[in-house]
Amino acid sequence: MAQRKTVDDLFVHLLSGIYSAGKQSTKALAKLSLAASDPRLGDAFKTRLEETQGQVKRIDQMVEVCGIQLERMKCVAMEGLIEEGDELVDEVERGPVLDAGPVAAAQKVEHYEIAAYGSLCAIGKQLGRLRLHFARLHSELRELQISGLLYSLIARIVPQRWRKAGAQTP
Repeated sequence: MAQRKTVDDLFVHLLSGIYSAGKQSTKALAKLSLAASDPRLGDAFKTRLEETQGQVKRIDQMVEVCGIQLERMKCVAMEGLIEEGDELVDEVERGPVLDAGPVAAAQKVEHYEIAAYGSLCAIGKQLGRLRLHFARLHSELRELQISGLLYSLIARIVPQRWRKAGAQTP
C-alpha cells in the first residue's frame, strides 16, 4: 500500500478511488437499465449511466490539465455495492420486485458517491493548485445529489406497481 504523506497524496488517492468507482458503476448501470421492467426506471438508469460516463470523462480531463497521475486501483467499496445489486438482479424474477431491489442498490451507490465527492470537494478547496477544478468537483457532487433525489422519487413509484400487480408491500 502506498504511503500518503500529504493532503495532495490523499486527494489523488480519493480521486483515483472515485474514478475506479465511476468506471465500475457504468458497467452496472448498463445491466440495471436492461433488467428494469418499468420503462421509467430503465430510462432513469440510462440517464444515470450517461451522467456517470460524463463524470469519468471530466475526471480524465481534470487529471490531464492538472498533471495528476491516478493510482491504478479498484474501489472495493463500489465493488461490494455493485455485487450486492447484482445479487438482487440475478436472484429475483423480472417484475416490480426486481425493480425495487436495484433502486435500493442504486441509492446506496449514490450515497457513497456523494460522500466521496463531498470529501474531494473539501480537500480540493484546500489545495491551491486545484482551485480551478474545485468548481468541477462541486458540480459533480450536485449532479449526484439530484440523481439521489430521482431514485428516491422512483422508490415511491415502485410500491404503487406492487399494489397494481397484486403483490404485498412490506
